[in-house]
Amino acid sequence: MNTLLSRRLLLTMALAIGIQFTGATFAQADELDDIAKAGVLKVGIFEDFPPFSSAGTDLVSQGYDIDVINALAKGLGVKPELTGITGQNRIPSLTEHKLNLLVSVGVSDERKKVVAFTAPYAPYSIDVMGPKALAVKTAADLAGKSVAVNRGTLEDTSLTEVAPKDTDIQRFNDYNGVISAFLSGQVQLMVVGNDVGAAVLAKHPDIEPESKFQLLNSPSAMAINKGEDRLLAKIDEILATMKKDGTLDAISKKWLFIPLPPEL
Repeated sequence: MNTLLSRRLLLTMALAIGIQFTGATFAQADELDDIAKAGVLKVGIFEDFPPFSSAGTDLVSQGYDIDVINALAKGLGVKPELTGITGQNRIPSLTEHKLNLLVSVGVSDERKKVVAFTAPYAPYSIDVMGPKALAVKTAADLAGKSVAVNRGTLEDTSLTEVAPKDTDIQRFNDYNGVISAFLSGQVQLMVVGNDVGAAVLAKHPDIEPESKFQLLNSPSAMAINKGEDRLLAKIDEILATMKKDGTLDAISKKWLFIPLPPEL
C-alpha cells in the first residue's frame, strides 16, 4: 500500500511539474521573436481596397497600406508576406495565428475584446453615399432605401447600428461588389470609407455621387493578437518614427492626396 501511495504521489508531482513547464513554455512564446526567426511578416490585406491596396498594372499590390507594410517590414528587418482576406475571415485568420498583422482595421470596443490595436496610422471615415438627387441627410432617411455594404466590416456594423428596420441592407463580399451595385442602380446608396468614396466621386461625375452623412470618423489602426506586447511596442515605435521623419505624411499625400492629419 505504501509503495502504491508513493507511486501515486510521484505521478502527481510529475504531472504538476509538467503542467508548470508547459505553462512556462506558452508564457514565453513571443510573436516578435517568431517573426524575426522566420524572416517574414505575415499581413492580411483587402486586395480590392484602393487607394489602400489594389493590384497595379503589373498585378503587384500597391497602395497606402502596401507602402506602410513595406516600411514596417524594413523596420523589423524581415520581408512582408501579403495575404488577401475578407471582412468575414480576417479576424479569425489573425487569432488562429495564420497572420501576424491586419491593416486597415477600424477600432471598436467589441473588437478590443478579441485583438489588440496599434497606434492609428491612416485617416478614415465611413460615409453614406448616394446620388445628389436623392434626399438623404440622416440615418432616419435610410428608411425604405436600399444600401450596399461590405459584409462583416466596420461599415457593416456602423450601418446596422443606426439603420431603420425597413432599410434594405444588401451585403457583398468585397468593395467591388458594393461599388458595382451602386453604379448599376441595383441599390440607391452605399456605405464606404471616404477613400473609396473619393475614387467613385472622381470617376463617375455623371451621376453626381456625394457623401450624404458620416457614420463614423475613426482613423485606421493595425490589429495584432492580444498579449503580444513586445510586437505591439515595436510596431508603435516604427510608426512613431514614420510620423516624425515625414514618411507617413508622404504616403498620405501620395495615395490620399491629403497631408497626414495632426491628430494622428
